[in-house]
Amino acid sequence: MRKPTIAISIGDLNGVGIEIALKAHSEVSKLCNPIYCINDYMLTQAAKLLDVKVPTSFKLWHVEGEFDIHPGKVDSACGKYSYNSFMSGIKLCEEKKTDAVVTMPIHKEAWMMAGLEFKGHTDLLRKHFNKDAIMMLGCEEMFVALFTEHIPLKDVASSIEYKKLKQFFLDLHVSVPKDKIAVLGLNPHAGDNGVLGNEEIRIIKAIKSANKKIGFEQFVGPIVPDVAFTPHFRKNFNYFVAMYHDQGLAPLKALYFDESVNISLNLPIIRTSVDHGTAFDIAYKGEAKTLSYINAIKSAVRLINI
Repeated sequence: MRKPTIAISIGDLNGVGIEIALKAHSEVSKLCNPIYCINDYMLTQAAKLLDVKVPTSFKLWHVEGEFDIHPGKVDSACGKYSYNSFMSGIKLCEEKKTDAVVTMPIHKEAWMMAGLEFKGHTDLLRKHFNKDAIMMLGCEEMFVALFTEHIPLKDVASSIEYKKLKQFFLDLHVSVPKDKIAVLGLNPHAGDNGVLGNEEIRIIKAIKSANKKIGFEQFVGPIVPDVAFTPHFRKNFNYFVAMYHDQGLAPLKALYFDESVNISLNLPIIRTSVDHGTAFDIAYKGEAKTLSYINAIKSAVRLINI
């Protein structure tokens, strides 16, 4: 495999992203040629707060902006800078200067304070590329694709529309063409044949229609949600579709918190990310773990070389 070039979006500078990038640079450089979307002033300030030296091979892509880092604080300047860093990474991919972008965590409230209309990376990618990006999280042992993401729980049931769900399955098939995929029901006991809700009727219809178009029974379900992640089911499935955010991510993080990554599917560029937040409580304390970030790099390299 060739050694690809990957843009690193540094995330919220008041969080753990830059610490992870510096800590993991040596290992990451064995996997790819990283380009960090940050300017020298902000990097030097972060390194001083962390009391570490910046590696001489730390290659930067200049992102405008100078402000004071306040570890663990929600800050509009950090929100805007993390947005600009991400947009720089996207542009590098679009201009073929890098093969992928890997993102450190942003803080959604900081983006809101900065006046940004997006709830996060995936929302931005959808609007920028005018594509229905799919958020899939996990590791080699288990991946979970989310049908709905950052919406209130009360809105999930009404969001489960037949046509929308069928297209989600077809788009996911393009990225995962061969593996069987378990689809979780929405209601307890997957609705118990309509006793506990009728959303599963739409899910069944979408599964049958998508499988017919694909040509084989790739999507299986709806599976009863409270048993879907037991060892019995996980022996047979590596991929799952969850109807809402916590339905899929609570079990995933309980099982594989440190090693999971976030992958954006159905886009013209490759984007992977750490599967954790800004961790303001440990920012600049030297305690941040690098495993999710290294796995995100490895996932991007695999996707580049497919």
